[in-house]
Amino acid sequence: MKLLALDTSTDACSVALDIEGRVFTRFEVAPRRHAEIILPMIGRLLSDAELKVNQLDAIAFGRGPGAFTGLRIACGVTQGIAFAADLPVVPVSTLAALAQGAYRAYGHEKIITAIDARMGEVYWGLFQRTQGGLMQAASEERISAFGNLELPQGDDRWAGIGSGWGTAAAPAGQIQRRLCDVKPEVLPHAKDILSLAKPAYLQGAYVAAAQALPTYLRNKVV
Repeated sequence: MKLLALDTSTDACSVALDIEGRVFTRFEVAPRRHAEIILPMIGRLLSDAELKVNQLDAIAFGRGPGAFTGLRIACGVTQGIAFAADLPVVPVSTLAALAQGAYRAYGHEKIITAIDARMGEVYWGLFQRTQGGLMQAASEERISAFGNLELPQGDDRWAGIGSGWGTAAAPAGQIQRRLCDVKPEVLPHAKDILSLAKPAYLQGAYVAAAQALPTYLRNKVV
């Protein structure tokens, strides 16, 4: 399998390429420069791997939630490549990719991811590791005030991952008592989108380019 993934949903811009298990990546924190650098990053990655777009099996992208402009860029670039090369598309949750990255880097198996949504709110969701080592949603993805984050009943310890954890407001006391770690500096990486997209593609969970749409969560975007 040859799978390309990209993400521009936050301040980070990243691309990753899986060629039969060999993974090539590029990652840069570049606020407001995504449109400028994403295509050159993809071009260099394909060149490094000596691969042409029409040799890919599919393309995956971080479909959100995240920054409105960033999601539009990722979706537009993905659709353009997919239309040109007649490729299927695998949309992947940005929150799930954050959780997958935290498991990869720190070994956390129960994660509450939160991305700063501005206007005093965060995009968030709960994720748990499966036996196969992939993060699976344990709740719906939501947008709310940071203080309204919720965990299932119990004594399990959870890791707080993502930029939402760097906001000024503190979560409720019940959340604080059950946190085992907090890492607001973690950003989504296309490498982790690859990890989630590969099994999804094999299971047929892909769409045509025209059906590859961002997920905003916020009904009204100003």
